Amino acid sequence: MDPEAATNGTAVTEFILLGLVETEKLQSVVFVLFLFAYLLTVGGNLSILAAILVEPKLHTPMYFFLGNLSVLDIGCITVTVPSMLGRLLSHNRAVPYGACLTQLFFFHQLAGVDCFLLTAMAYDRFLAICRPLTYSALMSHSVQWILVAVSWACALTNALIHTIALTTLNFCGPNEVNHFYCDLPQLFQLSCSSTQLNELLLFGLGFLMTGLPVVLIITSYIHVAAAVLRIRSVEGRKKAFFTCGSHLTVVCLFYGTGIFNYMRLGTEEASDKDKGVGIFNTVINPMLNPLIYSLRNPDVQDALWRVFVGR
Repeated sequence: MDPEAATNGTAVTEFILLGLVETEKLQSVVFVLFLFAYLLTVGGNLSILAAILVEPKLHTPMYFFLGNLSVLDIGCITVTVPSMLGRLLSHNRAVPYGACLTQLFFFHQLAGVDCFLLTAMAYDRFLAICRPLTYSALMSHSVQWILVAVSWACALTNALIHTIALTTLNFCGPNEVNHFYCDLPQLFQLSCSSTQLNELLLFGLGFLMTGLPVVLIITSYIHVAAAVLRIRSVEGRKKAFFTCGSHLTVVCLFYGTGIFNYMRLGTEEASDKDKGVGIFNTVINPMLNPLIYSLRNPDVQDALWRVFVGR
């Protein structure tokens, strides 16, 4: 937007989230689908947490990180979907400026922790398979908590930088956001002032938040693959590949959509592709994670059976 427009407009106090669809019939369908997805996601991740708590065999570093991932999945979908459902019910698409920034902050905070936690899980698999004799010492309880704390601290720094940088922009003209939640690329398009610094921050920090973890994950799994291929037992190789395969599936889904959404310079018009990526980030990924980690994992399946049946 032309920076000179700032002198002719009034400050925006709220944004209008256009959502996914416009017609009332389709809005009803979207409401039912997203409500079902939200309940399924929260229920699935709470089940994973309960299984980890009740099953002693799951009291290991890998499942400690998986439990934290389940908490993050519940948080990510709760930050975005309930407010969207509320707007569909009330037919009021207006969101106050402060509420929009708050949603943006918490979404980037939780997604940022996800980035580093997935890296910690890859490091855990590397130690378990490539350094089995020293695994217990290298991945002690204190190390696990330090990795989680560092993940939260780095993500907090990233979310604060983006949120504070966004408050320096002037919003004085159109206030319609072509999305179903508040996010950086869509808000940049509505700014009356230059967003060049914000876009450089998004690209630069996005590279640190995704590029560095991806390199570490790939490096870890190159060593893991080499170690697994040296295992003589076919059953041992299968178990290792199933465990690592679940994690790699989640990594590809999470980083693939994240890189598409944020690793781009220049202001682009918001499109239905952005909404589709947003659905993947906030709904589909958190909903699929419990299925991916439990589908071929007999230990998790047995623990879930104990949770639901009580045996």
